[in-house]
Amino acid sequence: MEYQPLRAPPTAVAAPSFQSHSESSYWRNQFQSPIFLKEFAPVTCIHFVPHTHASGDELSMNGASASVAGSRGRFAVTTGTRVQIYSMRTSRVVKTITRFKDVARSAHFRSDARLLVAGENTGNVQVFDTNSRTILRSFQGHQMPVHVSKFSPDVTQVLTASDDRTVRMWDMPEQKETCRFDAHSDYVRAGVVSPENPSVIMSGSYDGTVRLWDMRMSEQNGQAMRMDHGAPVEDVLVYPTGGSGIAVSAGGPFLRVWDLLSGGRCMHTISNHQKTITKLALSVDSGAGFTADGSSGGMRLLSGGLDHLVKVYDPAQDYRVTHTMRYPAPILSLAVSPDESHIAVGMSDGTLCIRKRELKASELESRQRRHAAFRTGAYQHFADTNSTAPVRASAATKVDELSVESTRRQRLKRYDQLLKAFRYRDALDASLQQGVPASVTFALIMELIRRSPSGQADGLRRAVSGRDDITLEPLLRFLLRHVTNPQYTNLVCDTLNMIIDTYASVLGQSPIIDDLFGRIWAKLGEEMRLRTQLFQVNGALEMLLARSALSAAMS
Repeated sequence: MEYQPLRAPPTAVAAPSFQSHSESSYWRNQFQSPIFLKEFAPVTCIHFVPHTHASGDELSMNGASASVAGSRGRFAVTTGTRVQIYSMRTSRVVKTITRFKDVARSAHFRSDARLLVAGENTGNVQVFDTNSRTILRSFQGHQMPVHVSKFSPDVTQVLTASDDRTVRMWDMPEQKETCRFDAHSDYVRAGVVSPENPSVIMSGSYDGTVRLWDMRMSEQNGQAMRMDHGAPVEDVLVYPTGGSGIAVSAGGPFLRVWDLLSGGRCMHTISNHQKTITKLALSVDSGAGFTADGSSGGMRLLSGGLDHLVKVYDPAQDYRVTHTMRYPAPILSLAVSPDESHIAVGMSDGTLCIRKRELKASELESRQRRHAAFRTGAYQHFADTNSTAPVRASAATKVDELSVESTRRQRLKRYDQLLKAFRYRDALDASLQQGVPASVTFALIMELIRRSPSGQADGLRRAVSGRDDITLEPLLRFLLRHVTNPQYTNLVCDTLNMIIDTYASVLGQSPIIDDLFGRIWAKLGEEMRLRTQLFQVNGALEMLLARSALSAAMS
């Protein structure tokens, strides 16, 4: 059965512009022939593997770049007591996860597509390996159903929110709760981590409020802002651009747009649905804005509600509705794929609808050019938006996801053999040898910290203890080289703290060790001064960009 989008009724105003007509044609004509699939229960959540700019080094470290590329073309559908993983290419189920004791909720992929987190009505939250479907971690602390479970941009952190009125952040390696916010007075059904700052969380509750939390704050239980939506909040999202300064909340039959840089001021209130809005989705680089010369697409906001409708808004035109799509049942979930080629909608009667479109060559080239510019830096992106230099697509994206993985046995490296034999000190020394990548050494340090049942990093303590100044020198020189690398800052600090605790009684007896510690402190001091200056510049730039964006939206 074909469900055509709604057509706007004739009005007495002037005829629509060519731009609005072409955009409506884009949503109507390009997303043709929807596929309707029947699930066993209401479809409460849909999540595509998020887009990421993983480097070649990261993929080669795990030796599975081909499988990662294939797994990125998938999306998770949460329905009843199971999570179905679909292929975007075939629109068929490739894996099913059923290891739940009750109704599953909010299954979300991690950015590398290797892990998936999901909550359930028992209050448990579980992390699964998407290949083997084994349970890697289980977080137990919530007392009521968990309706929000998502990975943070910091891939070792998991955000959860529950009907027990709490919002929590969990550390996956240590499998423990690191932060809890409990200021809501009713069910918490919406939550998101800022895409540009893993320390900032936004949540929405049935108490009618939207709250912004900062894990770095000790005042007011971490609450940075409180905004009144005026109805039970079903969903929230934060724009991934403009310094995370714009957020949207949905609840009741209306949306509210918040300016976080102005202290949570309500910029817009939009009411185009007749019933409760249940889900929001963001098309960051919509093909609706592409023109014949290959210029960039525009951002579009999508909302789905219990009135069977999905509406598309243009933020640049004061959130005017540019298109409406009708579905056969109340909508519970909605998602847009990162490449803007799929729209998936889940409904209360168990229907899953998938709409696809073919990506144009000019659109692909423009996106690849911008993604390459993002990898080189934001200012380069703004400077090269009009550049026409082609960017070659990664070979990994062309790998057929149905290819069979090789199961040949690999010979372990020396440090892996020693780690397997629980010779932690020798394994750390082997990872410090010339030719071993720094990422491997820090991965070993993280594994040593994880191998600590008592929670006191016993594995790392065993690796750094029992050394003299000669055997301790290579480790300190390694930490000195990477002390200012933000990717490894936490591990460097943990290792330095462990060394100081272990050798505090003998520090000051070796000129070599004292000199290395002095150089580390000096380098850290210079880095802190530089960070302070950068924060000041970043704050000034965010204010300028936000002002420019608001002016453009109001003009």
